[in-house]
Amino acid sequence: MVLDKITYLLIYGWLPLDDVLQTLRTCPKDVHVVVTGRRCQLEIVELADTVMEMTKIKHAFNAGVPAQRGIED
Repeated sequence: MVLDKITYLLIYGWLPLDDVLQTLRTCPKDVHVVVTGRRCQLEIVELADTVMEMTKIKHAFNAGVPAQRGIED
Protein backbone atom coordinates (compact mmCIF):
# COMPACT_ATOMS: atom_id res chain seq x y z
CA MET A 1 0.00 0.00 0.00
CA VAL A 2 1.45 3.37 -1.01
CA LEU A 3 0.45 6.44 0.98
CA ASP A 4 1.93 8.88 -1.51
CA LYS A 5 2.79 12.27 0.00
CA ILE A 6 0.59 11.62 3.03
CA THR A 7 2.98 13.63 5.19
CA TYR A 8 1.64 16.83 3.60
CA LEU A 9 -1.91 15.97 4.68
CA LEU A 10 -0.58 15.55 8.20
CA ILE A 11 1.55 18.72 8.13
CA TYR A 12 -1.43 20.85 7.05
CA GLY A 13 -3.73 19.21 9.58
CA TRP A 14 -6.06 17.77 6.93
CA LEU A 15 -5.65 14.28 8.36
CA PRO A 16 -5.29 13.43 12.07
CA LEU A 17 -1.91 11.91 12.92
CA ASP A 18 -3.51 9.63 15.54
CA ASP A 19 -5.72 8.03 12.87
CA VAL A 20 -2.72 7.31 10.65
CA LEU A 21 -0.69 5.91 13.55
CA GLN A 22 -3.56 3.64 14.61
CA THR A 23 -3.93 2.38 11.05
CA LEU A 24 -0.21 1.68 10.76
CA ARG A 25 -0.13 -0.11 14.13
CA THR A 26 -3.06 -2.38 13.23
CA CYS A 27 -2.08 -3.05 9.62
CA PRO A 28 -1.59 -6.77 8.90
CA LYS A 29 2.08 -7.81 9.09
CA ASP A 30 2.02 -9.16 5.53
CA VAL A 31 1.03 -5.74 4.10
CA HIS A 32 3.93 -3.53 3.10
CA VAL A 33 3.25 0.18 3.59
CA VAL A 34 5.22 2.91 1.82
CA VAL A 35 4.82 6.47 3.11
CA THR A 36 6.19 9.31 0.99
CA GLY A 37 6.61 13.03 1.53
CA ARG A 38 8.91 15.49 3.21
CA ARG A 39 9.12 16.30 6.93
CA CYS A 40 7.77 12.94 8.05
CA GLN A 41 6.41 12.97 11.57
CA LEU A 42 8.74 11.43 14.15
CA GLU A 43 5.98 9.10 15.36
CA ILE A 44 5.76 7.52 11.90
CA VAL A 45 9.55 7.28 11.63
CA GLU A 46 9.63 5.44 14.96
CA LEU A 47 7.07 2.89 13.70
CA ALA A 48 8.91 2.31 10.42
CA ASP A 49 11.22 -0.58 9.59
CA THR A 50 13.10 1.45 6.99
CA VAL A 51 13.44 5.23 6.59
CA MET A 52 15.14 6.88 3.62
CA GLU A 53 15.86 10.46 2.70
CA MET A 54 16.34 11.28 -0.96
CA THR A 55 18.47 14.18 -2.15
CA LYS A 56 18.26 15.67 -5.64
CA ILE A 57 21.55 15.47 -7.48
CA LYS A 58 20.29 16.68 -10.86
CA HIS A 59 16.83 17.52 -12.20
CA ALA A 60 15.70 18.39 -15.73
CA PHE A 61 13.64 21.34 -14.44
CA ASN A 62 16.87 23.08 -13.36
CA ALA A 63 18.12 22.79 -16.95
CA GLY A 64 15.01 24.58 -18.26
CA VAL A 65 12.91 21.52 -19.15
CA PRO A 66 9.32 22.40 -18.17
CA ALA A 67 6.88 20.11 -16.41
CA GLN A 68 5.14 17.66 -18.72
CA ARG A 69 1.64 16.18 -18.50
CA GLY A 70 1.79 12.71 -16.95
CA ILE A 71 5.26 13.15 -15.48
CA GLU A 72 5.55 13.65 -11.72
CA ASP A 73 8.46 13.78 -9.32
